Amino acid sequence: VQLVESGGGSVEAGGSLTLSCVASEYTYSSYCLGWLRQAPGKDREGVAAINTDGTTIYTDSARGRFTITRDNAKNTLYLQIHSAKLEDTAMYICAAGRRQVVAGTGTSYCSLKPYDFDYWGQGTQVTVS
Repeated sequence: VQLVESGGGSVEAGGSLTLSCVASEYTYSSYCLGWLRQAPGKDREGVAAINTDGTTIYTDSARGRFTITRDNAKNTLYLQIHSAKLEDTAMYICAAGRRQVVAGTGTSYCSLKPYDFDYWGQGTQVTVS
């Protein structure tokens, strides 16, 4: 399993930035893919995730400002950050996690809990100033 992020850097408050994550084909097609972040001195937190069917989930702080998408042709996951805030400064990490199956329904959903992710990239730093 390989997850390789890119696109981090510095951005002014109020600006935009797009992160990318290339995943191995099996990972891309079988897992929830998500972005988590960790700021210095803080716990790692889930920001957004997308299921294999394209269903998305966002944490409250990301909803309305962040957009998670996937390009199936490129096995690539994206996170667009808009209206960046100082508190968005963190290491952003691409991860793959188990789909949470709803028993008896044939459906699944993604979690934003870090412990529900099994595979991790190295991370890319985002600094908002």
